[in-house]
Amino acid sequence: MDIRNRGLEKEFEFVTARSGGPGGQHVNKTNSKAELRFNVEKSDLLTTEEKKIIKEKLKNKITKDGILHISAQTERSQIRNKHICTEKFYELLENALKKNKKRKKTRPNLKSVLKRLESKKHNSEKKERRKKDFF
Repeated sequence: MDIRNRGLEKEFEFVTARSGGPGGQHVNKTNSKAELRFNVEKSDLLTTEEKKIIKEKLKNKITKDGILHISAQTERSQIRNKHICTEKFYELLENALKKNKKRKKTRPNLKSVLKRLESKKHNSEKKERRKKDFF
């Protein structure tokens, strides 16, 4: 299930804007901030099961219209910021679609139980010796 080889770039929509922060005149003149918009609901390249999982796991990043927003403004170049957006997008999708391993229930073995009980006994004896007789 390699999500990068499906050609999802066809469904990307990039919006550029002026990025904030320091940078002097360059920041004030160029649109270097890149925002990637991806419509999860209308995507033809994702299965309905994948759409459901993505909506559930990435609900904080998806709008009511079903659009996933990712933005980058760390670089001075718009092209590099677009590349960062696409990398973030694929990382988010890969993490969302990754199946978690089921936890196997385990029990402590006899040796560890005995060791724990022995240490508790040792600590209680140590504290018992600290007590003073007030009689």
